[in-house]
Amino acid sequence: MLASRSAGFEGRRRCRLDGPFPQMRAVFPNEPLAQVFVEPSQQQQAARDADFVRSQLPSKGLFEGHDWRVALEPFPISQELHGELQTLGRVLLQFNRALNLLYRLSVSGKQPAWVSQWLDIGKPPEVVELQRHPTFKNELPRVIRPDVLLTDNGFSITELDSVPGGIGLTAWLNQTYSQLPAPSPVASGASETRNVVGGPAGMLEGFRGIFGAAPGVHIIVSEESATYRPEMEWIAGQLGEGRFKVRDSRATAFDPGDAVYRFFELYDAPNVASSQTIFELAQARQIVLTPPPKPLFEEKMVFALLWNRNLRSFWRQELGESFLNRLQKRVPYTWFVDPQPLPPHAAVPLLEITDWRQLKALSQKERDLILKVSGFAANAWGSRGVFLGSDLSSADWAAAVDQAISGADSSPFVLQQFHRPGIVETKWWDPVAGAIQTMKGRARLCPYYFVEGEAENARATLRGILATTCPADKKIIHGMRDAVLAPCAVDSPSPDR
Repeated sequence: MLASRSAGFEGRRRCRLDGPFPQMRAVFPNEPLAQVFVEPSQQQQAARDADFVRSQLPSKGLFEGHDWRVALEPFPISQELHGELQTLGRVLLQFNRALNLLYRLSVSGKQPAWVSQWLDIGKPPEVVELQRHPTFKNELPRVIRPDVLLTDNGFSITELDSVPGGIGLTAWLNQTYSQLPAPSPVASGASETRNVVGGPAGMLEGFRGIFGAAPGVHIIVSEESATYRPEMEWIAGQLGEGRFKVRDSRATAFDPGDAVYRFFELYDAPNVASSQTIFELAQARQIVLTPPPKPLFEEKMVFALLWNRNLRSFWRQELGESFLNRLQKRVPYTWFVDPQPLPPHAAVPLLEITDWRQLKALSQKERDLILKVSGFAANAWGSRGVFLGSDLSSADWAAAVDQAISGADSSPFVLQQFHRPGIVETKWWDPVAGAIQTMKGRARLCPYYFVEGEAENARATLRGILATTCPADKKIIHGMRDAVLAPCAVDSPSPDR
């Protein structure tokens, strides 16, 4: 087992043969596993591969106090899926540009005022002022990481993360699994290199690239994010600790022109002793700060804005019809839980309820819905503050709905359609049994896009994809002891495919 914490590890999805993932065999939860005889030589090779993966783990580990199961090979994705994910970065970058503009126009009265009012709920005045500071007017997150669930109908993008964990983990997985030989072709007997997305150094190159020519890069890790410190120390070591340094929350010594990577959410800023100094230096353009101090990029309600019909013309203009359609095809319908009374003849779109309290009366079959805290709270990341309606009793669901309604003025919730992940099979090495094990599970992909360049010349490039596969009985996918973590690799079709 490996000590680790994945992207969303603290709780921060399988496909069908005729869908976009033809390389994966569709299976079903009640389908018995085939009893396949494994040649002794295959078992021996699997043991060697697993030993090699474990041997590459840094001496300090990657994540503190967490384990995962060792995959025997990268998680395969089809060439079609890879192509779509490669181009998705451009769409998500444009979405962030449009979202940033929408907020500014709302503040200035050129778009509906309720947009900025929603996004400012629960934020202290100094945080709102920071978000609106002229220095940060056009600043966007330099790392974009969506959570992608694999379903029977393709995939769903459930969230966007601008302060993601797992960068170092994915970089290490890419580097390590790239060194494992691919299965030898029968004809030639020659081994091939695993076709890991981003290659062995893609994640490292991407992370380095977001800081441009800054002479020094300071990675500030808060106590709340301390579990991630080992992976960031590993990255700094790989990129050169002379330029890249991991600093604690008290660090204040920065030279003009340095870059600071903010590895803490903005709700956590009061617990970071140096945060005020960092923000002031960034405002004065003495340092470059990424991600920018803009909590709107840490909110899940942005997908509710994407679906709000009152903003349809804005999204069409700023995204274009193609990008808008592409996002709405992949992003589940999302609502902002706003308990303001509706007119007697009005209803919430698709739900057809006239009062949010009516959510409590939905049957379990009707509750393929997820309630989750939108942002700016300690329980708004990972799987904390997430409630899957179909997995809860009526009483627990009613309590979650009451919590969402009561928190609307301070810690708002969003409601999202739940697109159930399908089932995949993945192989891992069981060191206790000394054998290859096959697990039926549900998979989440986390593609990492790194944004290089300025303004309209900025480009978001896919540098790696982390796959997290959890046992099929787990409804919400996140890093856990029973999860299998692996980098993604592009499946090479067989000649007769």
